[in-house]
Amino acid sequence: MIDTDGAGAGAGGGKHPRWAAIAFGMAFPTLLTLAYFVALADQPRRLMQAVYAAGKIVQFSFPALLAWQVSGTFPMPSRPGARGVTIGLLFGLGAFAGVVALHRAVLVPFGVVGAGVAAAVRAKVAGFGGGSAAGYLAMGAFYSLLHSAAEEYYWRWFVFGELRRALKAGRAVALSSVAFAAHHVLILGVFFGWASPWTYALALAVAGGGAFWAWLYHRSGSLLGPWLGHLLVDAAIFAVGYDLAF
Repeated sequence: MIDTDGAGAGAGGGKHPRWAAIAFGMAFPTLLTLAYFVALADQPRRLMQAVYAAGKIVQFSFPALLAWQVSGTFPMPSRPGARGVTIGLLFGLGAFAGVVALHRAVLVPFGVVGAGVAAAVRAKVAGFGGGSAAGYLAMGAFYSLLHSAAEEYYWRWFVFGELRRALKAGRAVALSSVAFAAHHVLILGVFFGWASPWTYALALAVAGGGAFWAWLYHRSGSLLGPWLGHLLVDAAIFAVGYDLAF
């Protein structure tokens, strides 16, 4: 984990914001999702996977390359601090229970997720090698453990960290969380439909989670608490996906 105690954390260091880098960092994940998840949905699986892999390499290497270009060094993992761990875990456990309860008590009984959503979930997970139960569990473990950590490094350490150097913390929290939720709108829209209020209600919940993790990172100076909460939320989403797909 990359941990910081100063208010100027971010890929660039120093005091001056790098607006071009910030704009790229906020917009690129949404453009990538639009490409591989929407535009290439009906294209050969290998093409979609190749665009996804290449895009993720660009996304997660960009903050490190920016830091190297500015300071001549790459950001190095440090021993994660314990501050914020309890809060992050409690938030994650509450969110896990909330996601599962929403699925079981509302979305399924009221027909929000039916055969069409289940078929869409099966098609998407098959496209990423999760067509079998074992493959799906492996994919869920990867996203919950590793991808969530990479997203915390990207969205909280880099995007929020850069915004925090330019703006007041509250505005940095708001902008980073909206950008974090933007690509989730595309994913939710594919499953629930672009006209469904659930697409935007759930995207708003994602923004709320991103805002909480940015606040927790700001207060604690550590990514460990936000990562643990993010891990549990992703695990809940994959648990719901398993129920739909299998």
